[in-house]
Amino acid sequence: MVGVTPKIGSAAHCPSLVSSCKLKMMRLSVSTSAALAALAVLALALAPRAQAQSTAATLSTSGNYIAIDPLAKVRYDNRYDLSLGFAYGHIHAGPVAQQGANLGGLDLSASYWISKHWAAEGNGRYYLGTSGVANVYPHTIKGPFVSEQFFAVGPEWLGPHNKHGDIILHVLGGGAHFLSHDWPETPAQVGFFYNQIAPAVVFGGHIDLNRSEHWVFRMSPDALYTRYSYSGFTTVPPTANPHNNWNAAFSVGVEYKFSKKR
Repeated sequence: MVGVTPKIGSAAHCPSLVSSCKLKMMRLSVSTSAALAALAVLALALAPRAQAQSTAATLSTSGNYIAIDPLAKVRYDNRYDLSLGFAYGHIHAGPVAQQGANLGGLDLSASYWISKHWAAEGNGRYYLGTSGVANVYPHTIKGPFVSEQFFAVGPEWLGPHNKHGDIILHVLGGGAHFLSHDWPETPAQVGFFYNQIAPAVVFGGHIDLNRSEHWVFRMSPDALYTRYSYSGFTTVPPTANPHNNWNAAFSVGVEYKFSKKR
């Protein structure tokens, strides 16, 4: 009698022991693959962080960390600097003009430093705005424009300072040009000073906040003294001519320190 050997490759005739072994092998293979994949993802996720920590540690231990400080190279040994700001000024356009004039404009300054604490400063300002008028003579104009230009030079002194900022004081002397834009009226009709150039003095300074080695945020509060003359006002005592004027001014802008050293 010829025996028939069963086909082991068929799943229907596979012994239970063999099937159990294959199932366990498949599960082990899947689990191993999943574990390897998870480790690969974790390694990729941790690699940048480890590299950043290593870089930060290198920076902090090698002494180069201060190089990222934008104020690290701030020095007070430059020869020249230049600043420009938006300016505000309040004036009285005439000796009998009760209403003041709020003017806006530009404030330009340049400095030549002779030593660490002393410099020669030149300053130019332009102001323009409207002003109230006085009822001196019959007129029809209201709120005419007036302008004022300053040109002054003088010493400035560097006070308390560090890499974050400084305080600078100055006293500048020069001239002021007053101009009333009140056509067809005359300045006397509306109580203004006549158009003229007169002596002027600037008392004040700068408050600087360093933003980098070259760039500075600057605030400049000042008191402006002018001595304008007038004519044709019988309501003003003659002894008050020329008229002493004290006004306030303020500007905000930027300063640039040039690379050239003293």
